[in-house]
Amino acid sequence: MDIQLINVGFGNCVSAHKVIAIVSPESAPIKRLIADARDRGHIIDATYGRRTRAVIITDSGHLLLSSIQPETVANRFVV
Repeated sequence: MDIQLINVGFGNCVSAHKVIAIVSPESAPIKRLIADARDRGHIIDATYGRRTRAVIITDSGHLLLSSIQPETVANRFVV
């Protein structure tokens, strides 16, 4: 099995086959998802203190916060 890792910023990577969606954190439903995941302990913060620009939703229900634009992360899947 070939594992493809996607760089989500600052040397952090996520397995490409685990990603369900890459979304912007600006909408109210996504903000609620983030708050709920934070309460459950399912947040992985890869922003290094910077502003969250993309939320990556995984098949395990974890949310990965990235400081890279969603379009940039999505483009790294195609390479």
